[in-house]
Amino acid sequence: MKKVLIVEDERDLAELLAYNLEKEGYQALVTGTGLEGLETARRELPDLILLDLMLPGMMGTEVCSSLRHSDKTRGIPVLMLTARGDEIDRVVGFEMGADDYIVKPFSMRELMLRIRAILRRSGQEPVNTERQITMGTIVIDCGSHRVTVAGVEIELTSTEYKLLLYLAEHSGRVMKRELLLQDVWGYNFVGDTRTVDTHVTRLRNKLGDAGEMIKTVRGFGYKLEE
Repeated sequence: MKKVLIVEDERDLAELLAYNLEKEGYQALVTGTGLEGLETARRELPDLILLDLMLPGMMGTEVCSSLRHSDKTRGIPVLMLTARGDEIDRVVGFEMGADDYIVKPFSMRELMLRIRAILRRSGQEPVNTERQITMGTIVIDCGSHRVTVAGVEIELTSTEYKLLLYLAEHSGRVMKRELLLQDVWGYNFVGDTRTVDTHVTRLRNKLGDAGEMIKTVRGFGYKLEE
């Protein structure tokens, strides 16, 4: 049984989330503060964390950053919940290492679809772990999930890594945003394509000059080419 940790200070919402998760066959753990959520994550090592952005004492972004800086918890997917939908909130959330982002009020059905998609892709392993892909100065090591640019290792989130790998595997081809949501994020429903744009922006910034190889094809999507 997959274990989902809920870090949410609104008691009614936390209980509703727990109820729906358990109805879907998940084990739900509930905490109400950032610090408590961080401690529970380190102790229980859940398969997924639903993390509110606005928490008492310790913000959700701080919790996410702490999770990502620990070898023990850095691989746990984080889906951030927030009442604010500003672009800056999405960017900050993704910068801290969140895998996905949903704005309150949200439909419980969409949330459960996103949870299933995240858990499905987090359990997938590369077919050939010995493979290396080189694009210009970018080298992707599929075995270690390491990315280097001009010999310098770049720290990417799980989603950023999968996005770069997918674009590299389809180099020279234009990938529509909807297709990226389906194949990278695992969504089999209509999602928010701004999620793709935000991740591409973050990925380009982390890759430095090599980020220019990710081309925007206006009205369609993105492609990676030398």
